[in-house]
Amino acid sequence: MSTLKVHFSENVQGHLFGVKGMAEYTLQQKLIAEFIGTFFLALTICTAAVHGSAGEYAPFAIAATLMVMIYGVGHISGAHFNPAVTVAVWLRGACEKEDVVPYIAAQVIAGILAAFASENLLFVETSVNALEMDATQAVSAEFLYTFALVFVILNVATTESTAGNGYYGAAISFVVLAGALTVAEISGGSFNPAVTGALFTSGVVEATDLWMHLVPQFAAGVLAFQAYKIMVLGD
Repeated sequence: MSTLKVHFSENVQGHLFGVKGMAEYTLQQKLIAEFIGTFFLALTICTAAVHGSAGEYAPFAIAATLMVMIYGVGHISGAHFNPAVTVAVWLRGACEKEDVVPYIAAQVIAGILAAFASENLLFVETSVNALEMDATQAVSAEFLYTFALVFVILNVATTESTAGNGYYGAAISFVVLAGALTVAEISGGSFNPAVTGALFTSGVVEATDLWMHLVPQFAAGVLAFQAYKIMVLGD
């Protein structure tokens, strides 16, 4: 185990997302928490934004859902709800290696099921047009705001100096709100591979365009960790 991970395990892991006791929960409990949180996040995105139930207020509905779910289950699973976050948190040393794939699977499945639920349970008829994206603009938008999201998460939820804070959920949610208001028209404003899966299932993102989301999202998560590592850990 690296020096970084030893340091994290001894001093920070009990304070992930401002709370103690995550180690007390089983993997099954954590996966249920990840599934529920990701499901309601994706359900809100599909219902409020994709199918338009919230109109121009959709970003606020999405941010509000994310915030309450973070506060609701952050003490159980860390409230990642996002494969790019899970990878970055694992690199940080806050997530066990054997939990990474199950977390991502739970998140992706939740996103897909949420898209089906939104379309088939909440609407009688739906009409969705695929998003037309310019590759350079879409990749840039997804990279920049995924980077911002992961960077903020690492700072407010995994750093000793901010341990026990009560603002972590709001800080994280406001990044998503800012990103959705700023670049949703450019890339769809996903910043999350599980959400991209929901958008693909809903017909918003076509199969040939998935790379415009997935590549920059995962790359941004890794680079956000590297920036955090240099800035905060001094490595």
